[in-house]
Amino acid sequence: MDWCTTIVSLILGALLAFKIYLRLTIGWCKSQTCLVGKTTIVTGANTGIGFETALDFAKRGARVILACRDQKRADDARKKIIRETGNENVVVKLVDMASFESVRAFAKEINETEDRLDVLVNNAGMLGTGDKKSSDGLPLLMQVNHFSSFLLTNLLIGLLKKSTPSRIVNVSSMAAQYASKFDINTFDKHISDSTNYANSKLCNIFFTKELAKKLRGTGATTYSLHPGVVQTDIFNNARGLKTIVYFVFRLFAKTSEEGAQTTIYCSVAKGIEKFDGEHFSDCRRVEPYATTTPSDLPQKLWQKSQQIVGLKHDEIQF
Repeated sequence: MDWCTTIVSLILGALLAFKIYLRLTIGWCKSQTCLVGKTTIVTGANTGIGFETALDFAKRGARVILACRDQKRADDARKKIIRETGNENVVVKLVDMASFESVRAFAKEINETEDRLDVLVNNAGMLGTGDKKSSDGLPLLMQVNHFSSFLLTNLLIGLLKKSTPSRIVNVSSMAAQYASKFDINTFDKHISDSTNYANSKLCNIFFTKELAKKLRGTGATTYSLHPGVVQTDIFNNARGLKTIVYFVFRLFAKTSEEGAQTTIYCSVAKGIEKFDGEHFSDCRRVEPYATTTPSDLPQKLWQKSQQIVGLKHDEIQF
């Protein structure tokens, strides 16, 4: 065996060992919590992590509201969930997280038609939007990943408090640790795709922390999480070097079902209320990502976000 073959064998062996390690360390939600009689909302529920989360809730007997932007894709997801679970209490409600007007209309309908809300999963998110702006004049990525979830949660707080014990689950990412350029005065501006994405995921964590403080004692709790690196279709048309990157990504990334486990865990696992406002990964609590930002930043972020989304005094339900 020549040296080249030896090196290739060692690399392949290392990759295989790493693959096995990742498989063995994936966290799985083993909770048997029944959700019969409970109502849940999952934003971005027609595909990926959101779909798998909604599917799990339906299996547990919940009323599942698929909060989606695209009617056809949402309807297809609904039919698939009903077919796989036999639970017909799955409904589609349209919401465009790139529009505050749409978020407000969605929340208004929910508050007027639903008697309760036990779990709200803020899952909808995007990346790679460049300098595109929303209809509200904000960076599209920041609005979808943070501002609209912030607004939606606030508008549904009354229903969540009425339905306690209830939970708000915010899907963040380990990308938050790269938010080194986070500035409360400029985070609502476009900087770059990577910076804005990292900033938005840090916002999810800070939002969760401040929300937990405001909800303390109400019976409603909240959690943020990193789902892991999950398979997507981002490299479907890859060529050359990107094809190699895509192969490695597919080799080590989680499936959508695996990626949804921590979201499901934070939504249904019993006994985690003591970790209200904390961050999770692979179905266990982890230390939040270290930052050099001031300790009062979550509060300042809340105040700035409230101003940007136009949350009125009479809409605040704390």
